[in-house]
Amino acid sequence: MAKYTSKINRIRTFALSLVFIGFIIMYIGLFFRNHPIFMAIFMVLGFLSIIASTVVYFLIGMLSTRAVQVVCPSCNKVTKILGKVDMCMYCREPLTLDKELEGKEFDESYNRSK
Repeated sequence: MAKYTSKINRIRTFALSLVFIGFIIMYIGLFFRNHPIFMAIFMVLGFLSIIASTVVYFLIGMLSTRAVQVVCPSCNKVTKILGKVDMCMYCREPLTLDKELEGKEFDESYNRSK
């Protein structure tokens, strides 16, 4: 069984990983101190990864403002839903706004257009 998480949290985790990947790439560049061209290439690639994470954080922030807020029936906390089905950000309860999908087994494929 796959471990599902909230779409917003998954995208935020991806953006955070881009930051760490950027730092690692820059750190690798330090091993090439004697070769300034290679060091510069790694530093620029790391910097671009960090800039990409900033863009992803900005986009998910904009998307998060348009997400539908609902109260989770399980933990009674306000969470956001992207698409037809999503998970609660706190307790991972499957949530849907589509009446036809209520009571069905959670599957992320419901969000895809047919």
